[in-house]
Amino acid sequence: MKNELRKQTLARRLKLTVAERSEKSKTIIQKVKSLPAYGDARTVMLYLDFRGEVETTELVQDALAEGKRVVVPVCNPDRTITPKEIHNLEQDLQIGTWGIREPKPGLCPPVDPLEIDLVLVPGVAFDLKGNRLGYGAGYYDRFVLRLRPETPLAALAFEEQVLPEIQPDPHDRPMHMVVTENRVIAVE
Repeated sequence: MKNELRKQTLARRLKLTVAERSEKSKTIIQKVKSLPAYGDARTVMLYLDFRGEVETTELVQDALAEGKRVVVPVCNPDRTITPKEIHNLEQDLQIGTWGIREPKPGLCPPVDPLEIDLVLVPGVAFDLKGNRLGYGAGYYDRFVLRLRPETPLAALAFEEQVLPEIQPDPHDRPMHMVVTENRVIAVE
């Protein structure tokens, strides 16, 4: 069931043109920048977009320019995430696991997850209750257990990725908010 839902949603997302994705991403990033959770955060963990996800490069640049600590995930072979701080978007990154941009080994220091004030999470699909359908490896579900319990989790998604309902598994962790080009879905 989840694999079919994942396949259908990814196909819808990939139908967006480059121009549509870019325009929608800019709107989503503006919404993120207006969130109190983002404004208050000193240390922000952001994913680096890949394969048609909401584009985050502009937000990374803005966060660095604002003096925020910017942390990006490194996906390890054991399906864990090591959060690492970057200082320069162009110089600190290389293509890593799965073809995703990651910090260069030995260049960027790891960050204690307890120091992170906000996590922006990628995913395949989300519902109005904050349930997330990821890519199937459980990286983020395991990672969020290492954060402070009050650390906000904000999913970035195109409206095409918001579904009426996703049945979570016991290990799935819901998001606190889902930000799309049309709305911010706050989850109680």
